[in-house]
Amino acid sequence: MNTSPVLAVRPLGFPWETADPFLFCAYHDDAYPKGNPDMGPAASLAGRDIGQDFSRKDGWSMYHGDKVPGFPAHPHRGFETVTIVRKGLIDHSDSLGASARFGGGDVQWVTAGRGIVHAEMFPLLAGEAENPLELFQIWLNLPARNKMAQPHFTMFWNEQVPRRVLADAAGRHTEVAVIAGRFGDTAPLAPPPDSWAAQADADVAIWTLRMEAGATFSLPPAALAGTQRTLYFFKGGSAMVGDRQVQGPAAVSVQADVEVAIAAGEDTCEFLLLQGRPIGEPVVNYGPFVMNTQQEIAQAMQDYRRTQFGGWKFGDSAPVHGRETPRFARYPDGREERPGVAPTPA
Repeated sequence: MNTSPVLAVRPLGFPWETADPFLFCAYHDDAYPKGNPDMGPAASLAGRDIGQDFSRKDGWSMYHGDKVPGFPAHPHRGFETVTIVRKGLIDHSDSLGASARFGGGDVQWVTAGRGIVHAEMFPLLAGEAENPLELFQIWLNLPARNKMAQPHFTMFWNEQVPRRVLADAAGRHTEVAVIAGRFGDTAPLAPPPDSWAAQADADVAIWTLRMEAGATFSLPPAALAGTQRTLYFFKGGSAMVGDRQVQGPAAVSVQADVEVAIAAGEDTCEFLLLQGRPIGEPVVNYGPFVMNTQQEIAQAMQDYRRTQFGGWKFGDSAPVHGRETPRFARYPDGREERPGVAPTPA
């Protein structure tokens, strides 16, 4: 009888494979060079398939951008994006009329629901230094009853994200950033109202773990039976997960209903944890649309052609905010936020 808490270990590709209720996770780690006056790379773009550049040539990609790296205006329906920016900045604009600049630990949570168009550009502000970018974008599915919910945009600023720092018996530390799902007595910020993560019986958790070299940590059991849990070991050479020696990078599926011991190896180890009870419904996707039936996909395409999901309110399909603009969020109702500053009313 196998009593190991580790169910499977798989290598990490791009994007990362996930389990229901998650659709996938894209991990972007780009060593962008110095920026030019247009906030693009001060480097030749020769040899890149501009508009479709996922090459990682010289350690970075342009993705769908042609001057500034990133993802110009594109539609979504039927799911959510949770974007955790660890380094660098994202300039967001959307068909709701919202816009933002965020990064350095900030989290953006967008419920696409019945339809949204947004742009996610990566401005390279530093002209005299490198512009590293590191982020996760997690696609979280919506149940059928919420596929056509009102789109929703919100920010969790780095200064607001709950974090716990725990010391083991040897005094080595593990930091847990709590984006979704309670960690012990540490409660997360509230997810959007129509999210699967907002359902009491969904047991969704999104945490990042940063373990000092040699640190030990006990991952507590999930709250509910039926939860699925995966640890994405994305930085560090090796770690013990339960009774398994794991070489990074790797995805480690673990039993959710038991405590799992983790021990970092000889260097700092970092993990992304994704967990949740499965939605358990059919998933039919076509590019940026994720629904339950092929007919709903066809309807999404028809609706987008007809309405553009509210239309694009910006003069450029790849807008970037001013070079001197600090982190901010402007919501569809006109309300504005800046981290550490009282919000401006609508």
